[in-house]
Amino acid sequence: MVTPKTEERGSLSRRAFISAAGLALAAATSGRADPGGPRLAAIDWAMLETAVAIGHMPVAACELIRFRAESPTPAIPADVVDLGLRGAPNFELLQLVRPDLILISPYYTRYESRLSRLAPVLNLPFYIPGEPPLPKALSALGDLATAVDDTSSAIKAHTRAKAELDAIADELSGFADRPLCLINIGDARHLRAFGFDSLFGSVISRLGLTNAWEGRTRFSFLAPVPIEQLATMPEARVVIVGEVPAHAQRSLARAKLWKALPPVSDGRLYQLPEVNAFGGLPSALRFARVLRDALIRQQTVQL
Repeated sequence: MVTPKTEERGSLSRRAFISAAGLALAAATSGRADPGGPRLAAIDWAMLETAVAIGHMPVAACELIRFRAESPTPAIPADVVDLGLRGAPNFELLQLVRPDLILISPYYTRYESRLSRLAPVLNLPFYIPGEPPLPKALSALGDLATAVDDTSSAIKAHTRAKAELDAIADELSGFADRPLCLINIGDARHLRAFGFDSLFGSVISRLGLTNAWEGRTRFSFLAPVPIEQLATMPEARVVIVGEVPAHAQRSLARAKLWKALPPVSDGRLYQLPEVNAFGGLPSALRFARVLRDALIRQQTVQL
């Protein structure tokens, strides 16, 4: 018979096993120097992506299971140590991987003094209300490359990104006739609207497209927004980023208001795969690519 105490002991045993396995992996990894430069540990996802973009894969990073689910690119090798939650990183693991530099953003300033006792800390801003993040993501390439003494890597990454964004902008020039409304749907009555100070809004501006959402955002996106707000943007192409929950899909399929919205009734509704809304340059480029593919291939959807 399984008692609460038995279950508790089993839970503790599983946690102890997972912790021990993580410590063993970290200890093994700590003995292998990164031939490409300093050993980096990334607490912040945008900083993780920035490191990858300049060719310096960190030896450790946070929430890698979730990151891989939301960001199939850039690929993170299996031997990169998972440091646990971004909001509560495992300091014991972090110490064991012996980083030369720890990468954070202002989200994690509260940990900066504690982290700095383990290694130097590089803290770069990406997401500031009222400011487009794409220029900051590009600037971060140079800041990080300078910190790891590899400035040429930033120049190369910046050049490649500019060329790709220019090419996609040319491909999408014919879609400048209508604004884009970038949203994420949480339920059948509410959405998140991505403004100019979001990664997605910043990217479409770089691509020469117009954001239909002109209202202010509190922090990169505004939520919750009543879904009927879409009625004020009848000319827009509506782009849903990420999956729509099943219960929301069922409700929207029966909702007369939703079906009556011009972008929906006229077949101007698009859906993109998951993209990291708080990533760095790799996520910005991924968003540009999947947006281009959806628009050019006319991959409209019905909900």
